Amino acid sequence: MSESPPRLVTAVILVAAGSGQRLGYGMPKAAVPLGGEPILMHSLRGIVASGVATQVCVALPAGDQGLRQLCDDFRGELADGGPLLSLVEGGSTRADSVRAGIAALMEGIEAVLVHDAARALTPESVFHRVSDALAAGADAVIPALPVVDTVKTVAATAGEGAAFAPEVVTGTARREELRAVQTPQGFRIDTLLQGHQAAQSLDEEQSAAVTDDAMLVEMLGTSVHVVRGSTQSLKITTPLDLIFAEGLLEGPLGARWVEG
Repeated sequence: MSESPPRLVTAVILVAAGSGQRLGYGMPKAAVPLGGEPILMHSLRGIVASGVATQVCVALPAGDQGLRQLCDDFRGELADGGPLLSLVEGGSTRADSVRAGIAALMEGIEAVLVHDAARALTPESVFHRVSDALAAGADAVIPALPVVDTVKTVAATAGEGAAFAPEVVTGTARREELRAVQTPQGFRIDTLLQGHQAAQSLDEEQSAAVTDDAMLVEMLGTSVHVVRGSTQSLKITTPLDLIFAEGLLEGPLGARWVEG
């Protein structure tokens, strides 16, 4: 059995600048409590536990001293030689936050994993699958799960039909070809840089249509490879998501590494 290729020198950009308005706590999403600790702490511990990162760059809400202090305190847990922890102020959009993280990367970084702090319970195995695919030669890798729901495309209802319902079905997507995409999304550093440089030429409408870093790389014509994600990698966006995440922490799955 051949040995796996060595992993690339990797940084993780942790996007934690979201407002969290839909959670209804009146605080940034990364500060919302989950299992007695802020969401951000679960995310940071998961990244460090995976062992893939030489550097972790956290994009925080501009001017948020509370989350900055949490990160400073977390450095105490890294006294045994963990990754370099860097803090940057996030921007008004996710892409702006990622670019702020890119600007703070240390020299020698070969690959970058962009991860949402809201996916706080992502198992270590997902980080490993993404990192291993990059080490094997991929330029871009995303974790994803098959879509189990039937997905239809719709359009605004026109004419008399508007009295029945606001939308009408225009088609049904082939479920076998659909995947629900998660993070961390991994890229060779040059690939990610090229994607974000190309994004500078997009107009406002085009920029708004870009929902993840993989889309920027796809626009370059670069192949984006897919590895298996995890049901534990749910994105905590609504109060119901938070309930599910609490259940994962308290239930039989418990620790993030139980599920592959």
